[in-house]
Amino acid sequence: MKRARSIVVATVATFATLATVLAVVIASAGTAGAHAASGMEVLHGAHLMQVRGARPIGGASTNDLYYHGGVGGYGVETGSDKVYLVYWGSQWNSNDPSGEASIQQNFFNGVGGSKWNNSVTQYCQGVASGTYTCGSSGTHATNPTGVLGGVWYDNASAAPSHPTQSQLASEAVRAAAHFGRTTASSNTTAQYVINTAHNNNASGFGTQYCAWHSSTSSSYGNIAYTNMPYITDAGASCGANFNNLGSKAGITIVGGHEFGETETDIFPNGGWLDSGGSENGDKCAWISSGQGAAANISLSTGTFPVQSLWSNAFNSGAGGCVMSY
Repeated sequence: MKRARSIVVATVATFATLATVLAVVIASAGTAGAHAASGMEVLHGAHLMQVRGARPIGGASTNDLYYHGGVGGYGVETGSDKVYLVYWGSQWNSNDPSGEASIQQNFFNGVGGSKWNNSVTQYCQGVASGTYTCGSSGTHATNPTGVLGGVWYDNASAAPSHPTQSQLASEAVRAAAHFGRTTASSNTTAQYVINTAHNNNASGFGTQYCAWHSSTSSSYGNIAYTNMPYITDAGASCGANFNNLGSKAGITIVGGHEFGETETDIFPNGGWLDSGGSENGDKCAWISSGQGAAANISLSTGTFPVQSLWSNAFNSGAGGCVMSY
């Protein structure tokens, strides 16, 4: 569950972040050819959640996360952070066979303030690059209730049949305008989830990745956004029946993965990653048994399958994957 990286990100990254990017590029050499062979678009500054069974790319799973200095001073989501869900294109009209929109909205209506999401609050910004433990220092990521900020069915016309990264980024900027988040400061606590419709997903979905998050610059400041395909289109590759959690389990397993990663690395790669370039979701993805195994959690809006998230504080600071904090 790692990201494809380009040296382009060095223009907004610190030297420490550049070292991480180079490490991931080197470690990812084995999968880069597969991307090229499949015709997958080369992604810039995007952090990929790989499909089940993919070869791990980052450093050892025991490596703790550390702060990478932020992008423009921002590395985590703080304050009253919000998720905005966008269902892009007329392809969504009467075309949601798995009921993904309803499941997703119920999940985000309940996940704020949950014990599952609370592990993000140990991470912070405003501390030195290389920091592993915030303690009382810096400004910590938050876990507020009411995290779902809005829903937009942008369905007056068709979305591109298989949108590119630049088209997804442009839709995220349009979403920021739609929701009135038109200042740079307002977009340091917001993430935009761009949902593509059934059979309308970007290239590489289901073979190289399940979803990815990134950021783009705009006149409204940096915009954090997620490419969220129609997850059940990928079947078992992206979570169907994982750990016997049901045919639709991947919807919130993948959605929760990207949500938690954006909270702790809002503008990749300025937030919290380990020495191999893994974020808090990557390090705990697709665990089927033992500590951190994917399971159902109960929220006020229903029961949802999720994966665990990495906690530096777990096991007396040794770190590990946790389902609550």
